[in-house]
Amino acid sequence: MESTPRPLMARLNWYWILQGLGWTLVLLMVLAIYSSFLHLRGVLATCVWTGASGLLLSDLWHRAIKARRWNAGAINWRMIAGPLLLLGPLQALSVVGAIYFLQGKFASSLAAVALWAIPWSCVFLAWQLAYLAALSIRRANQFEATALRMEVQAKDAELRALQAQVNPHFFFNSLNSIRALVYQQPDAASQMIDQLASLMRYALKSGQQHKVPLQRELEAVEAYLAIEKIRFEERLRTRIEIEAGLEQVMVPPMSLQTLVENAVKYGVETSAAGSDIHITARRVGGNAVIEIANAGAIRTFANSTRVGLDNTRKRLALSIGEDASLDLSESSGWVRATLQFPAAA
Repeated sequence: MESTPRPLMARLNWYWILQGLGWTLVLLMVLAIYSSFLHLRGVLATCVWTGASGLLLSDLWHRAIKARRWNAGAINWRMIAGPLLLLGPLQALSVVGAIYFLQGKFASSLAAVALWAIPWSCVFLAWQLAYLAALSIRRANQFEATALRMEVQAKDAELRALQAQVNPHFFFNSLNSIRALVYQQPDAASQMIDQLASLMRYALKSGQQHKVPLQRELEAVEAYLAIEKIRFEERLRTRIEIEAGLEQVMVPPMSLQTLVENAVKYGVETSAAGSDIHITARRVGGNAVIEIANAGAIRTFANSTRVGLDNTRKRLALSIGEDASLDLSESSGWVRATLQFPAAA
């Protein structure tokens, strides 16, 4: 699998970009201060060396910080003392040396060198504070990325656990259907086993995915209904109507299966006359609306059914988001389970 290329902004070396910009700004300030003397021998070269030596010292200090891992935990006092007591004086000595070698002048006293060290210590302290700020931002981004990664992993683990609850529930219900026929109608039981094997292959494959196309989910539902048709014969009557263009909309695997299972159990199995089961999918505005309807009334569901409905709601929220919903309603002698979610999800 080809890896996704990192964005350009992530590939840039921001340390050297900001180092170059910062010390170029310092160089421009020094040039502005000594602009009246740039025509004198060695002054321009001294200004350039001032910026270059500052860049060199700050980079060496940065390498020392990394080598001693002072940037790995809380702020180390050495990271503040170093610019004030070490880098500033070293930069002042470097500038004095440049003045001597490039201009032929010598500092009149060590006091003058110490005086020059004060502003350079402030410059390196500002560099250190900027580095600490950048380090804090980077740590915050890393913590945020880690928290997001852990949240995604927790969501994935919860989703897989919920899917693991669905498959055994469906499997044992199907085995109960086969058991009812195995002695009285062995041919029908054999057909049931073939359909169940097909369904289990789908369940195993889809169990590795968070979402599958509606068309694939409906194929599994049709296989399930074929199993129940052998069992209930004319008592089970089905109709499936899918609006064109919705075949590839993504749904959590086995979500429709759970709802169709409830419709068979509480609409067909409990009625001597059986029930029609209508499965429709249509687009309403920007949403996909999938409805499973059966004749009957909402009953006080057993624990297994309530778990199945709650499970489907949770998997909808995890796979698609909070915009997805599952409602159960009753009207005019029909029970309707309605899934609704953004069609682009």
